[in-house]
Amino acid sequence: MTFPLPAAAAALPVAETLPALGEALGRGNAVLIAPPGAGKTTVVPLALLAAPWRDPTARILVLEPRRVAARAAARRMAALLGEKVGATVGVRTRLDAAVSSATRIEVVTEGLLVRRLQSDPGLAGVAAVVFDEVHERSLDADLALALTRDLQAGLRPELRLVAMSATLDGAAFARLLAAPVIAAEGRMFPVAVRWAARDTDARDLPEVAAATARRALAETAGDVLVFLPGMAEIRRAEAALADAPAVVRPLHGELPPEAQDLALRPDAEGRRRIILATAIAETSLTVEGVTAVVDGGFRRAPRFDPGSGLTRLVTVRISRAAADQRAGRAGRLGPGIAYRLWTEAAHRGLAAADRPEILEADLAPLALDLAAWGADPAALPFLDPPPAGALAAGRDLLRALGALDARGAITPHGRAMARLGAHPRLAAMMAAAREGGAAEAALAADLAAVLEERDPLRGGETSADIRL
Repeated sequence: MTFPLPAAAAALPVAETLPALGEALGRGNAVLIAPPGAGKTTVVPLALLAAPWRDPTARILVLEPRRVAARAAARRMAALLGEKVGATVGVRTRLDAAVSSATRIEVVTEGLLVRRLQSDPGLAGVAAVVFDEVHERSLDADLALALTRDLQAGLRPELRLVAMSATLDGAAFARLLAAPVIAAEGRMFPVAVRWAARDTDARDLPEVAAATARRALAETAGDVLVFLPGMAEIRRAEAALADAPAVVRPLHGELPPEAQDLALRPDAEGRRRIILATAIAETSLTVEGVTAVVDGGFRRAPRFDPGSGLTRLVTVRISRAAADQRAGRAGRLGPGIAYRLWTEAAHRGLAAADRPEILEADLAPLALDLAAWGADPAALPFLDPPPAGALAAGRDLLRALGALDARGAITPHGRAMARLGAHPRLAAMMAAAREGGAAEAALAADLAAVLEERDPLRGGETSADIRL
């Protein structure tokens, strides 16, 4: 069976790199840098279906950082093939799945690949793993990359790995994957940047963003995409735009899939839109019709507090790389405008890129996954090795929970915890509840689901945008 590249996919800019990409993957791995709008997320997996090194029955796994991005990528690829999701192209997230025996491209969220590797260390039936938007450097993505590289060096030398992003340190990924860097040209229109006269305080952000969105409606002809840190700011901005001459659509990780899809599509009645989004709209997604971006300049990020042993969400400044990604959303259809709610002088003081999550996060989950894999982290090919202090703290917690023995080896209880895919504290609760019968196990699962998705002390605020 052959899979010719659909004409709409072959017309995208990234298609010009396919010969070089095919040559690189004929020998091993590849790193692809392609700007927003080049089509890498949809074109590359479809092109790999025809690769001579792929067994016709083998699957290509495509990793996306968030559920909404996974669904959107799968839907777009299936549409290019004239099919529904679940046929040649399938999707699998923590909450749902649409795959079949005919599926050859499976789009998954990053955490699911780690779980799959733990249950199937050889990735049977998988020919290639495509890591999309690897510049985000999530903990799950870094771990999955290290584990698949370890697998490739041992059991599966024929496994192909592809790292893709619009903005990444190509040299670092090239060294890790022993792969060439292939660059694609974009099809971006110029985006003019409008700077604020003074920096916007985070407390005033929703109202200032709403006022700037009104200005964008007056100065541009398309839809307006507004970036805000979280749900609380989105609600306040939505209230401030109640009488705006446009349809206001929220877009964040807590929304049901139908509401997320509604925000991504043009309005059915042709009305202009203001989309109030968190960082989930920064990469991977195409929000159709946008000609202006209002960037608040902040995002929510998880930060681990060693003193309390807890991870909490904090509001932090974005990096210059993130600001460029956001601005690029205005240049997909034609010349656009990016309104930045901070000064040009403040911009020069922003970090060049966001710090990798592995350097900031609670490493107890990583320590459990590494113990289940049976590898010393020093022997695994991490882009950034996990900090020794945070890793030691994670192991101490695992010993206290009974997941590791005195020698640091994983226990049967620890393996049961690792299979659950929850934070070790919650996994220990669920594993222990199983011994108390079905009723206790069900209650523990319900509690863990609530705590994984929402911080009960903060009410509506959630980390769903970050971890999915």
